Amino acid sequence: MFEKNRDKLDRLTNINIDSRKISKHMKKVESATVRHTHKFLIKRWNNVREVQIHVIGWIIVIGLLIAATGLQLMWYQRGYLTKTASNDGTYAEAVLGPVDSLNPLFASSSAEQSLSNLMFSRILRYDNSGNLNYDLATNIKVDETGKIYSVSIRPDVKWHDGVLLKTEDIAFTIELIKNPNVHSMISGWNDIGVKVVNDTTIEFSLRSTYASFKHALTFPILPKHILGEIMPSKILEDKFSQEPIGSGPFVYGLTQNVDISKNQKIISMESNKNYYGGNKKLARFQLHVYDTNAEIIDALSMNKVNAAADLLPSDIGHIDLKKYNVLYKPVQSGVYALINTKSKYLSDVMLRRALSYATSTEAIRKKIPAVTLPLDLPFTNGQLFGSVSSAPKYDVATTNKILNDSGWILNSKNEREKNGEQLKISVITMKNSELESVLETIAGQWRSVGIVVETKVVDPTDITQNVTQTILQPRSYDVLIYQLNIGADPDVYAYWHSSQTSSNGLNFSNYSNLVSDDALTSARSVMNNNLRNAKYITFANQWLNDVPAIGLYQLNAQYVYSKNIQSISENTKLVSSTDRYCDVLNWSVGSKTVYKTP
Repeated sequence: MFEKNRDKLDRLTNINIDSRKISKHMKKVESATVRHTHKFLIKRWNNVREVQIHVIGWIIVIGLLIAATGLQLMWYQRGYLTKTASNDGTYAEAVLGPVDSLNPLFASSSAEQSLSNLMFSRILRYDNSGNLNYDLATNIKVDETGKIYSVSIRPDVKWHDGVLLKTEDIAFTIELIKNPNVHSMISGWNDIGVKVVNDTTIEFSLRSTYASFKHALTFPILPKHILGEIMPSKILEDKFSQEPIGSGPFVYGLTQNVDISKNQKIISMESNKNYYGGNKKLARFQLHVYDTNAEIIDALSMNKVNAAADLLPSDIGHIDLKKYNVLYKPVQSGVYALINTKSKYLSDVMLRRALSYATSTEAIRKKIPAVTLPLDLPFTNGQLFGSVSSAPKYDVATTNKILNDSGWILNSKNEREKNGEQLKISVITMKNSELESVLETIAGQWRSVGIVVETKVVDPTDITQNVTQTILQPRSYDVLIYQLNIGADPDVYAYWHSSQTSSNGLNFSNYSNLVSDDALTSARSVMNNNLRNAKYITFANQWLNDVPAIGLYQLNAQYVYSKNIQSISENTKLVSSTDRYCDVLNWSVGSKTVYKTP
């Protein structure tokens, strides 16, 4: 037993000896572990940081590559995209009213004439170059005598209710114009014969050659199938006059009476999807009708409309030009000082010449806040070609000499008198801020040479004044400052031929001269443009010599439109303001992005 215990003790003793070895060995292991840790962990930590920097660098490079690829894709995509006019816009235009009827036969105000142009077709209409072009017509033949016009029209034109438009509609419209019970605002057709040849051919026969007849073919066409059974005297009262059916680019929608007391209305029209003239970029057209220019300016400032017509140059100063563009377009109209050649003193041609020399048209134009063209002749600029005379220049010295030589001497009050009589003349114009400014300027110029000038402004819209019957028809003035609408053709017979001096005529100067009459008459019957031009030059020279009027300036049409719309082109030439719709198919509101067509 003891021996066994002794063996155990020896083994324990041996174990103690081995523990020292183990301790030594553990130190070696510890040392090796530290070395390995230092070698494989601590020393390589810098490597991890280096790797981290490289990883981040690669991430940045890859990100830049992805961004570059995206930008490249976007750049290439932009190459296939383009901005184009939106085709679902609503064009809202402000115009001067009133609007009493939507029947174009009775259109008199600017608003009514605008509606006529938008909703009704014509045989011919003025294009954006100011020249006559086909609308319904496809061909016009004139016979050798110049008296027979054969007109062919398109076979595919439909009224807004889907019925085909035929030449019988044209003939029916002319019958209404001729009928005195209709009281149409369109005239001049009484002596013209009309014959329907077939559904697409109509013939007009004139009693004598009339060179400018084609310009008469711009009247609006009405539907016989709707108005044919209506008594002519009841046409104005018919439902059609409030809910018309036309064949033009826009279809009547509805009329909103915004303010009855102020005659404010909104006439809404939809695009005519079956329009023969082509596709339009507008889905809707609204005409906002106002009584005054001030109301139009307010509508622009409150963003009720995105365009406006009928404003005067003096109105433009009230327009926010950061929001709107303003386009000035000369039209075929002019402002004249029409001299009554039958008045007490101005029947003397020398006094009329004295007034001409005393009138500085340049000073008058400078007071108009827009660039206006001078107007020397009874024609607008460019209507005649070749060697044309011009009006005498402003020359007070010549005026004084003429007056002195005629016996009109300055008295102590610096006023002209002869045989105890004052040289007194009355000058009248219509209520219009621009014309009133002209009246004030011209009266001041004439007073400066000793002429006593009485001025008066009358309102043609005021029925109590009855301007036509009390002023225009009896020629109750010495000088009338007035606008004459000359038109695209230089036929000014209506304003200056002696046959038009009657109360119903438009010769407001009571002008009569055999040379002028002959030139005006023969020019109408000459089809050759060069010969017509020669006749009109003869008339112009005689007119300048006789001074039945003083040309003051050519009128402009001012058009205001928002910067986000496309309307009248810069290159468009206008005959009248309402001819601005000649390229209405290209008008648009807003834009959209689309892919380019390959």
